Formats: sequence, structure tokens, C-alpha cells
Amino acid sequence: MTFTGLRGRTFLAVFGATTVALVAAAPFVVSSLRTQLLHAIERHLLAETRIAAALIAEHPGDTSVEALNVEAHRVGAMTSARITLIGPDGRVLGDSTEDLGGLAALDNHNGRPEVVAARRMGLGIERRHSATLGIDLLYVAVVVTHPSVAVVRLALPLTDVDDQVGAIGRGLALALGVAFACALAMAWLSAYLLARRVGAIAAVARRYAGGDFSHPAGDFGNDELGTVARTLDATARQLGGRIGELAQDRARMDAMLAGMLEGVVVVNELGRVHLVNSAAKRLLRIEDQPSDRHYRDVIHQPELGTLIASALEGRAPDGLEFSPPRDANRTVVARVAPIGASGTIGAVLVLHDITDLRQADRIRRDFVANVSHELRTPLTAIQGYVEALQEEEPPGADDARRFLEIIARHARRMERLVHDLLRLARLEAGQEPVELATTSIAALFNEVVTDLAPTIAAKQQQVVTLVDEASTTVVTDAAKLHDALRNLVENAVAYAPPNTTIELAAAPDLRGTLTPRPTIITVADQGPGIPESDVSRIFERFYRVDRARSRESGGTGLGLSIVKHLVGVLAGDVQAANRPEGGAIFTITLP
Repeated sequence: MTFTGLRGRTFLAVFGATTVALVAAAPFVVSSLRTQLLHAIERHLLAETRIAAALIAEHPGDTSVEALNVEAHRVGAMTSARITLIGPDGRVLGDSTEDLGGLAALDNHNGRPEVVAARRMGLGIERRHSATLGIDLLYVAVVVTHPSVAVVRLALPLTDVDDQVGAIGRGLALALGVAFACALAMAWLSAYLLARRVGAIAAVARRYAGGDFSHPAGDFGNDELGTVARTLDATARQLGGRIGELAQDRARMDAMLAGMLEGVVVVNELGRVHLVNSAAKRLLRIEDQPSDRHYRDVIHQPELGTLIASALEGRAPDGLEFSPPRDANRTVVARVAPIGASGTIGAVLVLHDITDLRQADRIRRDFVANVSHELRTPLTAIQGYVEALQEEEPPGADDARRFLEIIARHARRMERLVHDLLRLARLEAGQEPVELATTSIAALFNEVVTDLAPTIAAKQQQVVTLVDEASTTVVTDAAKLHDALRNLVENAVAYAPPNTTIELAAAPDLRGTLTPRPTIITVADQGPGIPESDVSRIFERFYRVDRARSRESGGTGLGLSIVKHLVGVLAGDVQAANRPEGGAIFTITLP
């Protein structure tokens, strides 16, 4: 213990004051204390014994040995003597100086003189040598009204008493020495208690500094030190509450940013990345940990770096449209805005993926252009031949009949186009209900082949059907599946050369673990196949691999798009690919 700290200075102050008080009071010590000391101790111990008995009687709740031993320690801490709780059978149920293991080793106290006297007269006082502790003790025992405890006994060692009596007999000098030792102990105890309180307050402060506000602080006392400690505790708890609220706000913000489809990048006033959400990492292809790095080391888009630099200077630049790294097919719009707090300026970058919007706009423009083109061709032919029929010198009967046949053929082409457009619109709007029923796949194949028999025969082609025994039936809408298969077979007939074979097959899907297994239906031809650049767009409206050949066949360019929508209505999937041996293959997977 050093004398420069709080504990050392307190020790010196208390020890000095106590020593001065003892030296000043020493001449007034009366020699009569020698004869009265033992009687006073006895009366005091008797009073403490009765108080202890009253305290034990007031708490008759838990009568287990563990609870009684705890009660003995609690009451013993209030007295200056050792307290022992004795049961009706003489067994020790609690002792303020023993733990549970020590209790079991104690002898039965039923024959102790003070216990016998207490049972007989209600009070027993005995001075004798303790075999347990090896010293002389003063015992005082009283009976108590308690469910488990019969006698409460207090024991006070007489060693200190004898020493004090001897010291009085040896003179005032020895008394002052003892008093000096007591003053030293009191000073040390006072310094220790004060230092312990300050240490407890410091421990709470350290716990608060570490962010742990889960446990309430202890009792700081009612003096000035306690007042200061309570004030600091209240202030720390308020700060902790605000820190907790900020943490909750940050967690909510992180959750919202993580769930956003838009990418967000926050940069502080030093140009270091403060926050990047998942969408921004995906769009900018950020794979490393971006936090606390300069934005130019994280964002490898020079134009985005220019936007962020402008925002950090306090300007609000216009938006920028760009393609992410290594993904030229996507289109992203970036907007940057400055953010300021306490005179500093940071920046927030927001990224919007507009690829789907651009694609939808392209599809819309292509759709309008294709519809206009598809309608213009038959309308021009119809208008020309109608004008030829309306001339002043009408053509002959054979020419007129040929003109009318051409007009009728183009009118039918326009009718098919309008019919296909209307059906696509109904499918997209969900206006065609699905009527599920168990359908024979072989019968469905035969119906499709029968419907297209004239066209197949005209090109001298052959259709082969293969149905696996495990996929003879499927639960689906037979009419919609029929229309999808008819369009696929019609497309195969149109593109495959004459004298070739078209294959219709059905088998279970063995790739997964679903039960029952999905059904796979394939339509394969021996035609020229699909260019790899066109495979991903083959199901778009009006998209043709060979436009001139498609128009010669009378197709509207909507057949495969209708197939995709029909299969989608049936909760299935359709894919196009090229066969290794040549030709195209379309695969329908039905649940």
C-alpha cells in the first residue's frame, strides 16, 4: 500500500486521528475495569445471544441445513461472537465459522453444560476450554422457538479478554500499545472499505465503458461519494441507452440496405468507403472487403470515380448510365449526392439496374415494328390486287380468280396473326384457365401428327413417337399441351428438309429426387439447327432465325412465343438446344 493513493492517504488520516484520541484518553482509564470487564462482556454476550435467538425465531421459513447455516452466518455477521444453531437432538444445524463440510465434522452438542442448562432453565452460561478451537471461550446458550432449532449459542474467545485484563494489570503503557494496534487496524479497515467502494465504482465504470449495461449497479451509499457515483451512473446509463438506440437504428438501416434491389455505396469525407450493400457488390463486382478503403481502390469505373469526386466537393452531378465490369449486357444508372454533417461532406452513390426496363422497351419497339411489318406485307398485296380488280378494264376470269385467291391467302395470314396476338395477350393476362386432367401422351402425339399429316406428307417427312412406359400419362391441360406440341412440330416440319425424320418422345426426368418425377417431352428434327447466338432469343415474339424462309412457310413468328407461354401456364418449362448429331431439339418439362 502506497501513501500517495487514496487508500494510503485515508489510512494515514484515520490512523493519525485515532492515535491522537487514544493518547489523550489513556490517563482516564480506570483500574476498576479489570474487575468489571468480564461481567460486562458476559452481559453483552447474553444480550447478543437473546437478540440472535429473536432473529432466528423471526425467520422460520426454510429449515434445511444449508439455509440454517446461511442464517447463522448472516446473524453472526451482526454480532462479535461465534453463533451456533443446535437442533432438538443436539446436532449442529448452523455455525457462523463453519461451512457445510465443517458442520458434518462437529460433535453432538446435546451434552454440553450450557446446552443442558439452557434446556432446563432457558439460559445457560459456561466458561470452558473449547476442544474444537483449542482456546478458552465464554458460552451463552438460550432456548428459541423455531421449527428446527432448539438452542442458540454464542461463544466469545476469552484470549483477547485475558490479554486486555493482563494489559490493564501491567500498566498504562501496555494499554496504549494495544490501543495503538487497534487504531492501526481501524485505520487500515477504514482505508480498505473506502478503497473497496471506489474500486467497485471503478469496476462499474469499466463495465459501462465496455458497453455492458445489462446488470444494474450496486449500492453506492448515502454519503457524498455515493451521490457522485449515482450521478455518474445515471449519466453513463443514459449514454448507454442512446448508444443502444443508435445500434438498433444502424441494424435496421443495414437490414433495409441489404434488402434493397438498388446498390448503395456511402463514402466519408476522406474518400474512404463507409458502407456497401449486397446489391452494390453484385453490380460493381466487388469481391474483397471494401470497408475503410479508398473508393478508387474499390470502384474500378473511372466515370463513377469522377461522380463521387464531384459529390465530395459539394456538387450534385447528373446521373450516369453505364455497363458493369465484365457484364456488357446489363445497364445501370448511377446517381451521386453529397451528404454533410458537422461541416464535413461525404457522398452516397445509388445504383439502379435498368436492364429489364431497357429490354422491355426494346421488346416493345421490336413488337410494334414487327406487327407493322407483318401487317403491311399482306395489306399491300391485298390493296394491289383489289385495285387491279377495280380497273376500268377488269382482268379475265382466270386472272380474277387468281387475284382473289391471293387476297384470300393474305387475309388468312392476317387472321392467323391477329389470332396469335390475341392468344398471347390472353395468356399473359392469365385469362385462359387451366383444366387439369389425366392425359394419354401417346394419344396426344397421334392427334398432333394427324392434324399436321397433310403438311408432313407434302414434304415427304416421317414422324416417330417414343413414349416411355413410366410416362404414359400426365396430369395437365390436354388442349394447351396439344397446342404447344402442334406449334413445335409445325416449326420442325417447316425448318427440316424433305425426307427427314421428326421425333416425338416422352420420358420421366431422372435428374432430381422429386416424387412423382416430372415428365420430359422432346421434339427433335434433322434440320439445320439453331445458331448459338439465336438460342437465347428463339422464344421472343417475331424472332426468326431465317426470316425469308419463315414467311414463305406462312408462319407469323409467334408460334414459339405462344409455346413458352402455354408451358408456363402449365407450370412447366421449355428449352431449345441443338442436337450433337444435327438439328434442333425442344424440351418441355412438366410437373
